[in-house]
Amino acid sequence: MRTMATTKADEARARAYATPLEDFQPHAVEHFTSDTLWPWFERLRAEDPVHYTAASEYGPYWSITRFDDIVACESDVERLSSSSEHGGITLFEPPEGGDPAQRSEERTSFISMDPPRHEAQRRAAAPMFTTASLAQLEPVIRSRAAAILDELPIGEEFDFVDRVAVELTSQMLATLFDFPFEHRRMLPRFSDYLLSPRAEEAESQRQQTEMFMTLQMFVPLWNSRRGGDRRGDLISLLANDPATDGGGNPQNYMSNIILLIVAGSDTTRHSITGGLLALDQHPGEYARLRANPALLESAVPEIIRWQSPVAYMRRTALADLEIGGKTIRKGEKIAMWYVSGNRDESTIPQADQFIIDRARPRAHAAFGFGIHRCLGQRLAEMQLRVVWEEMLARFPVIEVTGEPTRLNSNFVKGYSRLPVRIPG
Repeated sequence: MRTMATTKADEARARAYATPLEDFQPHAVEHFTSDTLWPWFERLRAEDPVHYTAASEYGPYWSITRFDDIVACESDVERLSSSSEHGGITLFEPPEGGDPAQRSEERTSFISMDPPRHEAQRRAAAPMFTTASLAQLEPVIRSRAAAILDELPIGEEFDFVDRVAVELTSQMLATLFDFPFEHRRMLPRFSDYLLSPRAEEAESQRQQTEMFMTLQMFVPLWNSRRGGDRRGDLISLLANDPATDGGGNPQNYMSNIILLIVAGSDTTRHSITGGLLALDQHPGEYARLRANPALLESAVPEIIRWQSPVAYMRRTALADLEIGGKTIRKGEKIAMWYVSGNRDESTIPQADQFIIDRARPRAHAAFGFGIHRCLGQRLAEMQLRVVWEEMLARFPVIEVTGEPTRLNSNFVKGYSRLPVRIPG
């Protein structure tokens, strides 16, 4: 398997260095589904770190590929907007002729807002992620992780994504929302449908129907908790805060629900899988972690850096500005490629190596920076630490037995399948 991966990587490197820079399409989904994105971004960081793609299915855009430039862009909230009114946080644009109200901040989540509305809405969800709240959640996560792991088969192949990563994160999402537990798998599926390219017509219709059904399930939950039934869950927090109560209309709060479904699922789910894959590919590091589980303190953020589950975030220029010696004009959009910034050797020593006891493991871009830094960062790290503590306590090793199947997405860098085996 490693020989095949090496050959694939060599072929990707040859293509990346043979392609003229003006023809680069950093966003190409096949780079992500085949895990061959790395040499394309390596070349951009070295030769054209602020790169202009003149034509793509998303229109023209700039790629920001170095760590320090990404930090600078994230910090410039006055001139670089994440607001849905200017296009939001992804490269793809709403269809022409669509409802203009969909681009209003009144109908979007706080990640697609600029100050001051962003801060007010973000504060509404923040109590769920305090030290006290996380302390209450940790034993719940641990007991559920233990139950999931105790049911895994020994000596036979199974899908790690389905049996461990999806199951654990869907259980935790249902807990955070106090969502019907028997329907928990609808939540990560919603995220996958939302972030993947459109499927064939019949499949797309099926997905749209299930997504609609998922969101409809939140309406009675909202109605029951608004102004009364407060249970310490995210819906109760949103439904009873003036900044996020939707003016009494649950349809107006759905965007924050969608954001929290995606954010609550994807970082942890794909980092759990990506961590196992990274350790399998670096057996020396896996052996060191098994010998000293205390290294999880640094191994967890290193796994998240290595995986970079959110590949990029978009911003739109509200004024002309200079980034890395290039002039970005008002109205142009940029993609801050976290996957590239997290492999930037000029800022992160030995960035192309997976090192579980890295000296500054949290100096990475995976959670963003500034006002948009991931609200659930500590919860994601805690879930990852707990599940790995429980795995290390049970299994001498979990072996990857085949190639992973990666999500058909260039926004979320993740997995839909990973075959593994626990030796008997």
